Amino acid sequence: MQKEYKRYLVTSALPYANGPIHIGHLAGVYVPADIYVRYLRLRGREVCFVGGSDEHGVPITIKARQLGVSPQDIVDTYHHQIKESFSRLGISFDVYSRTTSEIHHKTASAFFRKLYDEGKFLEKETEQYFDPEANTFLADRYITGTCPRCGHADAYGDQCEKCGSTLSPDELIDPKSSISGSIPEKRKTKHWYLPLDQYEPWLREWILENHKEWKPNVYGQCKSWLDNGLQPRAVSRDLDWGVPVPVEGASGKVLYVWFDAPIGYISNTIELYPDTWEKWWKDQDTKMIHFIGKDNIVFHCIVFPSMLKAHGGYILPENVPANEFLNLEGEKISTSRNWAVWLHEYLDEFPGKEDVLRYTLCSTTPETKDNDFTWKDFQSRNNNELVAILGNFVNRAVVLTHKYFKGTVPETGTLTPYDREVLGSVSAMKNALEEHLEHYRFRDSLKEAMNIARLGNKYLADTEPWKVAKTDMERVGTILNISLQLCARLTIALEPFLPFTTKKLRDILNITKAFPWSGLDNETLLQTDHQLNEPVLLFDKIDDDAIVLQTDKLKKPVVKKVVPASPECTIDDFEKMDIRVATVLHAERVPKTDKLLKLTIDTGLDRRVIVSGIAGYYTPEEMTGKQICILANLSPRTIRGIESQGMILMAKEPDGSMRVVSPEDKIGNGAVIG
Repeated sequence: MQKEYKRYLVTSALPYANGPIHIGHLAGVYVPADIYVRYLRLRGREVCFVGGSDEHGVPITIKARQLGVSPQDIVDTYHHQIKESFSRLGISFDVYSRTTSEIHHKTASAFFRKLYDEGKFLEKETEQYFDPEANTFLADRYITGTCPRCGHADAYGDQCEKCGSTLSPDELIDPKSSISGSIPEKRKTKHWYLPLDQYEPWLREWILENHKEWKPNVYGQCKSWLDNGLQPRAVSRDLDWGVPVPVEGASGKVLYVWFDAPIGYISNTIELYPDTWEKWWKDQDTKMIHFIGKDNIVFHCIVFPSMLKAHGGYILPENVPANEFLNLEGEKISTSRNWAVWLHEYLDEFPGKEDVLRYTLCSTTPETKDNDFTWKDFQSRNNNELVAILGNFVNRAVVLTHKYFKGTVPETGTLTPYDREVLGSVSAMKNALEEHLEHYRFRDSLKEAMNIARLGNKYLADTEPWKVAKTDMERVGTILNISLQLCARLTIALEPFLPFTTKKLRDILNITKAFPWSGLDNETLLQTDHQLNEPVLLFDKIDDDAIVLQTDKLKKPVVKKVVPASPECTIDDFEKMDIRVATVLHAERVPKTDKLLKLTIDTGLDRRVIVSGIAGYYTPEEMTGKQICILANLSPRTIRGIESQGMILMAKEPDGSMRVVSPEDKIGNGAVIG
C-alpha cells in the first residue's frame, strides 16, 4: 500500500550559471517538474518547489577566463537571466536562490564539518597536474591534448567532445595547460574523499530492493554503477572559486561542486523557511522527489543519498524521475556551436506563446529515450492541436452562447443518454490523468487533458446546435451548457501544463477563482445565467515565415557578395585612429529604444561608457564580458542623454547583419591595434 505523505519537497537540478537556459534543460527537468508541482497544488497538497543556480565549479571559472572577467561577474549575469527566464515561462518555484549566497556557504561548510569531525572522510595525498607558469593545480577541464581514441587535437582532460569518450588527463597525448599553454607537471596535493564503497551494501538494498518502481533508465544506471563497484570520491578541489574547505591546512581548496551543489537544495529551503525548514528535510512524512536529467542520475541517486546517510537525520529521495536528452532538428544540442533554442530568445521572439513551448516540450519529453525537437513539429502542434482542437472548441462554445443566449450560461433541459455519457467520461479522464501524473508520465497526462477538448469538439459536431437552433432552442441551451461545463473543466485539467492559457480561459468564462482538482468531477461548475465575457482567441496560427526564420538561425550564413572597397587613404589618415582592445564590464538596454545598448567598458586606460546600436544583434547578456575593439579617440557625443565616449568596431555581413569585431584570443585591455 502506497504511503500517504503530509507534504512534498520537489527539487529541480541546479543549472550552471555560465550560460542561458535552452530547451534541452526545459524538456528534461523544469517543465516536467513544474507540471508535477502545479498538479500537487491543485490537489491541495503542501508543496515546496526548490530551485537555484549552481554557481561554483570549473565551468564557471573557464567561462570567466575566456571572457577576462571574474567568476562573480559571470554568475551574477546568468543567475538573474536564468531566474527571469524561468519566471516568464511560468516555472513556479517557491524559491530560486544561488550557491554563492551567504546562507549556502554557511550550510555547506557546516555539512562538511560535521562529516569531517565524525571521521566520515578519507584523507589522501595524490599527484595531480600543476601549471608551474600559472602556479595553480589544474582541473581536468583545464588540461588539453590529443585524444588517444580519435586523434582530436583539442580534447579535454575529462572528455573528448569530438568522439564523446570519457578520458583522464593521464590518457591525453601531449597534455598542456589551457591557462598558460605550458606543459603541466605532477605535484602532490591532499584532499578529502567520501568513501562511497562503504555505502555500497546499503545503497544496493535501498535502491535495488526498495525502489524497483524507479524508471528503468534510472534504476538501470544505478545498478550498473553498483555492479561495477563504487570507489571513494574526492569532495575537495584545488581551486580559488567555491566554498572554502572549513578545516585547517586547506588553504586554496574548495568543496568539489558535486558535493557543494546538492546541499543548495537544503540551503535554499532554509532561505525560504528559516524557522521551519527541518520539516521539509527531516520529517518522514515529507516525500522528496528530484527532477534531473540523465547526466545527473549518479549524483542524485548514489552520491547525494550517501552524503545524507553519512550526515544522518535527513530524509532520502522517494523518487528520481530523470529524463533522457532532447535533440534539436536531429542533432545533439551543442552550446559551443550555438545549436540550441535559447529560452530568453524564444520568449522575446514569440511573445504570448509561452504555453506553445510548454505544450510542445511536454509532448516531446524524452521520458524513456532521447527525443527530438523540430520547428516544424512546434508549428504543427500549435496549428493542428492548440488552435484546431483546444482553441476551436472553446471559441465555438463561447461564440454560440453569445449568439443565442447573449453570453449567459443557458439552462439544461432533459439530458439524453449521449449527454450523460459525455459528462461522465470526464471523470474517467480525471482518473487517468491522476494515474499518469502520480507516476511522472507527463506526455500521456497531457494527451488525456487534451482529450476533454477533443470530446467537446466531437460533441458539438455530433449535436450540431447551429442546426437545432432552427427548431428547438431548449435543446440548444442544453448542448451549450454541457459544452461550457467542459470548458470550465479544461481550466482545471490543463492548468499544470498551460497556466497562461487556463488563466485566459478563466477570464473568458468570467471565473474569478480557479477551481480545485476535485472540480473535474463536478458536472456543474458554471451556474445557469452566469455571464461570460466576450470571446477572444486562445491561440493564433504560426505561419511558415516565422518557422523559416528560426531554422535559418541554425544555419551558417551564405556569403553572396562583398561590399566594394572604400576609396584609398594614406597611412597618416589611419594613424590618426587610436584603436584598442577593451572588455565589456556591463551592458544594458537604453530605455525606450529598440536598437541601443549602453556598454560600460574597461579600456585598460579607464572605464567609460559607449552607446551602440547593436541591440538588434546582441543581448546585454551576450555582450557582458565580451572583448571588443573600439575607436578610443573618437570625439564624445550625447545619445539619448548618455555621453558616448568612443565607437565599437563592427563587421557588416552581406545580408546586412552586424557582428562585433573581437580578438580570437584574450588580449590585455588597452592593447593597441595597428
